[in-house]
Amino acid sequence: MNIWLVEIWRAWRAMLRRPGFLLLASGVLALGIGASVAVATLIDQVLLQPLPLPDASRVIVVGPVFDGQRVESPLQYQHLMPLKGVESTGATLFSRPNVNITGGSRPTVVSAAYIDRGMLPTLGLHPLLGRNFTAQEDAPHGPHAVMLGYGFWQRRYGGSPQVVGQTLDVEGVGYTIVGVLPESFDSLSFSGDVALPLALPPQDTVDGLNDIALVRLAAGARPQAVAAAMDAHLHAMYAALGSRYVENWKGVRFGAQPIAAWQHANAHATLMLFMACALFVLLTALVNLVNLMLLRALSRSHDSAVRDALGASRLRLVLPALAEGLLVGAIGALAGMMLAWTGLHGLQGAVSADWLPGAGIRMPVWIGLAAAAVAMVVAVSAAAFGVWRSQATMAGEALREGGRSGLDPRGGRLGRVLVVAQMLLATVLLCGSGLLLHGLYKASATPLGFSSANMLAFDLAPVRADYPDAPSVNALAEKLVRRLEAIPGVTVATVATNLPTGSGHAFNTNVFRVGGERVDMDYFGVGPEYFGLFDIAVLRGRAFTRDDVRGGEQVAIVNRTLAKRMYGGHALGELIREDDGRSARIVGIAADTRQSGPLQPAPGIVYVPLAQIPNDDLDFIRYFMPMRVVLRGHGDPGQWRVAVRAAVAQVAPDQPISGFRSMERIVRSTMADTHRTLLLVGVFAALALLLAMAGMYAVMAVAVAAREREFGVRTALGAVPARLMWQVLRNGIAQIAVGLVVGIAIVLGMSRLLAQLLVSLAGRGNTFDPVALGGACVVLAVAGLLACLLPALRASRVAPMRALRGE
Repeated sequence: MNIWLVEIWRAWRAMLRRPGFLLLASGVLALGIGASVAVATLIDQVLLQPLPLPDASRVIVVGPVFDGQRVESPLQYQHLMPLKGVESTGATLFSRPNVNITGGSRPTVVSAAYIDRGMLPTLGLHPLLGRNFTAQEDAPHGPHAVMLGYGFWQRRYGGSPQVVGQTLDVEGVGYTIVGVLPESFDSLSFSGDVALPLALPPQDTVDGLNDIALVRLAAGARPQAVAAAMDAHLHAMYAALGSRYVENWKGVRFGAQPIAAWQHANAHATLMLFMACALFVLLTALVNLVNLMLLRALSRSHDSAVRDALGASRLRLVLPALAEGLLVGAIGALAGMMLAWTGLHGLQGAVSADWLPGAGIRMPVWIGLAAAAVAMVVAVSAAAFGVWRSQATMAGEALREGGRSGLDPRGGRLGRVLVVAQMLLATVLLCGSGLLLHGLYKASATPLGFSSANMLAFDLAPVRADYPDAPSVNALAEKLVRRLEAIPGVTVATVATNLPTGSGHAFNTNVFRVGGERVDMDYFGVGPEYFGLFDIAVLRGRAFTRDDVRGGEQVAIVNRTLAKRMYGGHALGELIREDDGRSARIVGIAADTRQSGPLQPAPGIVYVPLAQIPNDDLDFIRYFMPMRVVLRGHGDPGQWRVAVRAAVAQVAPDQPISGFRSMERIVRSTMADTHRTLLLVGVFAALALLLAMAGMYAVMAVAVAAREREFGVRTALGAVPARLMWQVLRNGIAQIAVGLVVGIAIVLGMSRLLAQLLVSLAGRGNTFDPVALGGACVVLAVAGLLACLLPALRASRVAPMRALRGE
């Protein structure tokens, strides 16, 4: 045992005395381990952490999938409970609208979760204080009851247990506080500051997809079986209702999804992309490490041959290399985890708060242990592989040549194959990343179709008790606009149901009939100043004026996308009809705006004057989202906040407002997903490029060192330095070319998979992008040539006498 420890210590001491190889090998391993650990930590935190619910695996979200979301209609929801395998059901409104908390000295705006009385039992939760809603409270026009979210209870009431039974004014109406929700409820994506009864009517016939339906499975029930039963049952129900329903739901499949997967469904595709990139980086690092260890073992073959001739045992011959592998693995694992930790902290401001919450980054122990195990096993295996290959060289030949013969043909061929392999992996990763980066860059450079400079926006949800209908809301909007425009520095203000981007539009839709076809279109109520304030061009016709009032001719403006799609570009003067028969004359065609950001195409939009919006349409919009108020002027918009609050208090003393932010900040938020993906994919591409350069440099440097005697002989015989340099470069270029060609072929062979990925993440599906593919190849070729350049220069400067003496 002492002999083994001595061998290990000698090997480590030799590496530490000349740490170049140790730093290179452990650094290469650290890059691969660090990338993998960082992404694994994100995946664990976002996708794998169990929700704080009892038997969370039995809770599923059911319904059809539309726009990546699983939502249901009230009509569908009421048919779930009779299904076999369903223990309980719960429903909540898809959005979390803001509501006004009035009365007292602190009127404020909070988010509300509308849930039915079955939600808490389905989640397996109980109120922390008080009770759940009763059947009477969860019925239309039932007693007014509210439950407080845990965070809101702590902030407003200081966690007082006497809060149950008190009255909270919601939208100017007194609601009895019947309970406080547990802290675990706040972790769900549909939670809110307060919970209000969903109050779905019995035998509801509404078929709009506005709700999220949850099911708690009975013991032993399988989600797939419940989903299949639901799909058959709902299609049979629609068949009984008539052909119109059958046509609407033809080809739609109703399915189920575990609540944990549903909670972070939007992040799943992006995280899987990052995991694939990290695995490619890790694989490139592993190939690189194997190459380095092989070259290390081959370079010391003479020493091994001498020790073998002197009678050293097989174990003592192998032990130094294994000891080096252990040291490389230990340092690589530790450095990799440090890189991952540093990288996650550095990216904390650039990634979603759902991925890296402010509470801090938690790297699970299992990820650290797995990373250490992978690093050690890979490093030791690479060292063992290098020893095995080096021993294929005949010991007698190594002794005769005195260690000056360089690499044997098989070792040289294997080294070249490994270089080609790592260039291939780097090519696949860089070409795939290049396609995605170029698509994301082009998308991020796409104009959103409006101006955002020098603007301040805030949310206004008119208190329902004070402003119950559209005329009263419009009167408030007119008075508020006049008062806001009197603020020094403000030149124009407007009130609308939607901003051009960043305010959500999933529920600002309406059904219109165009040529007998029913079409869902985005539906915005805007003030007459809206188009001028945002610099949205009216391409044909006119913008709204203050003469477009209730009682006058119903008018509308459509955007260019809708005009082209539904009217062949000739929409001016046409009537656009809502599904209920109401109509408006199209008086203008506006330029397109990208409501959902640059990755999504411009939707079809119908604009109507806020003064003319029907009462039921406005009431529906107010149920889901607040009104938006925007000011534009000179100077810093942030300086207007105090004056804005004073102006609102003067016009409507009991009206809370919220959500102050500049339009430029809203635009940055809209672009955040694009920029985040650009950043992280770029990081992985840079790591792959760095590893490819390190691997190419290491192989060429060792190869040149091993052939130093040959280059010295050639120089002594009259070979010019430029010829020797070109010979080394030519070998490197050949390996680079083979890796590039095979890598490009693989990328083109994966065109269908890449196309789907590009559509989901970059809004485009073209995999044949000469700029991206050519750019990736040029970058790799230049990087490879730079990596070969220094070894080539060394080959051209070999001193003949020194090489011939074997120094």
